[in-house]
Amino acid sequence: MTELFIAYTGLALMVAVPGIGSAIGVSIGANATVGALKKREDAFGNYMLLSALSGTQGLYGFAAFFIFNSKGVLTPEITEVQAMSFLAGGLVMGLAAPFSAIKQGQICANGIAAISSGSDVFGKTMILAVFPELYAILAFAATFLISTTI
Repeated sequence: MTELFIAYTGLALMVAVPGIGSAIGVSIGANATVGALKKREDAFGNYMLLSALSGTQGLYGFAAFFIFNSKGVLTPEITEVQAMSFLAGGLVMGLAAPFSAIKQGQICANGIAAISSGSDVFGKTMILAVFPELYAILAFAATFLISTTI
């Protein structure tokens, strides 16, 4: 029973914490969008794309959840090593993804503010916003590799 608790804790961390980080990151961008709309409403499409970008980390956590949940070992017979693999995957995603999402949201918010001031920085902001995303992708890849040990 303890092993199942450990495994489910890992699954919860895998989904909840990246989701929280994405919600914060998307909110940062959306708040910047609301302010930017006062200056330049015609750029709403760019604002929306930049605001939504931080939502991907939550999706990575959800995808990791499905990878782990599809292993078919969440039974009372789960071993300690398998349970610890679930926890390790949850910790990897739960530590890297939320910080990535929040920092990405801050970059996007700065880009939104610059666009609203008349600067043509949409593409450059997208490029810069990819940098924190790479660490969430690395965490997802590490989580995937951990799942292969189950």
